[in-house]
Amino acid sequence: MRVIVVGGGIAGLSCALSLHAAGFEPRVYESARAVEAVGVGINLLPHAVRELAELGLADELDAIAPAPRLLSYRDRAGAPVWEEPLGLAAGHRWPQYSVHRGRLHLLLLAAVRARLGPDAVRTGLRFRRFEQTEGGVRAHFLDRSGGAHTAGTADVLIGSDGIDSAVRAQLFPGEGPAKGNGVRMWRGVAPYPRFLDGRSIVVAGHTPGDKFVAYPIGDPAAEGGEAQLNWVLEVRHDPAAPPPGGAGRRVTAAEARAGLASWTLPFVDPAALAERSPAIAEFPMLDRDPLPRWSFGRVTLLGDAAHPMYPMGMNGGSQSVVDARVLAWCLARESDPTAALRRYDGLRRPAVNAIVLANRGLGPEEIIARAAEHGGPLPAGRAGRISLRYQELSGATPAQVDAHPSWTVPRDSGDSAR
Repeated sequence: MRVIVVGGGIAGLSCALSLHAAGFEPRVYESARAVEAVGVGINLLPHAVRELAELGLADELDAIAPAPRLLSYRDRAGAPVWEEPLGLAAGHRWPQYSVHRGRLHLLLLAAVRARLGPDAVRTGLRFRRFEQTEGGVRAHFLDRSGGAHTAGTADVLIGSDGIDSAVRAQLFPGEGPAKGNGVRMWRGVAPYPRFLDGRSIVVAGHTPGDKFVAYPIGDPAAEGGEAQLNWVLEVRHDPAAPPPGGAGRRVTAAEARAGLASWTLPFVDPAALAERSPAIAEFPMLDRDPLPRWSFGRVTLLGDAAHPMYPMGMNGGSQSVVDARVLAWCLARESDPTAALRRYDGLRRPAVNAIVLANRGLGPEEIIARAAEHGGPLPAGRAGRISLRYQELSGATPAQVDAHPSWTVPRDSGDSAR
């Protein structure tokens, strides 16, 4: 079976590795002219780490990312309102990782090229459209280096081209742009001394637009006492007068200092983070309405193309990795590609759509919003119920992650569709 994967980000590369492990030889088409180590921090939750470990990447992940042990929700003055263990400390068989997005991206790219060949990922090709026939899919691309048009044929096409997916736009032409909630995120990475115990994720503040997040994406013990600290400040702008520049707008150090001036936290100096960050970029907080279906014949969606969500609960990237594994499993278990994509749709779409909607309702970060209303920490039972409800919804409790059957397809499986 021939598979075209549109989009060479974390979702698309995870998909390519999953398909290869299931016995397929996919080809990835990426719009960017080159894949580079850009971005800031991302968290991989245990349900995603399990899937990457089963793809043989456990040691590589452990080498590039620290494993946080504690999630600490704090009020605007930095006082704890709720804390819970993470990863192995929470009883999982697999850790959680906080990693630089660019380093993870290059790790996945190297694995794809090593396993599928140096030409498995083709860059500089912007997806234009597809058409389906009874026996396959033909995808059209624009070569950004010279303006030529090229096309590829396959049995299945997977759109994993992000929140502004061109594949999704063809499937749902009237959808329009992604939707925002008025919050913009200033994101940076800075070298910083040991942060709390060196293994904590802190989410401080109240509601979206009044939050500060920080966590290490490097190990201070291995980096001379300082490590890369990922930080995010949420701000609100007047919707009638948004700042110029759009997503990725560069925020000056002076602007960042002014935005951070009202934050006095005992465990970190926000102004120092602004000064130490080589670049600070602004991104709107966006999502899209859940879709009634992802799969149309031989075409389907995956990752942010299927379910972009607000970054509550650290779940977006992790769910994309799980998408990839489930999709590969379905294609290997069904002789008819259209039946496989319908099966994948039924397994993943309802569950992830529910997470999108939960994140609009603050997800687990409801804890700090309710604590602000309460005037202090919530009763432990109430905070614990909010956290557990979200974990169960996202399939992230230790029992759910550790006990479900593997999505790995035995290479000698007699019912695999090759």
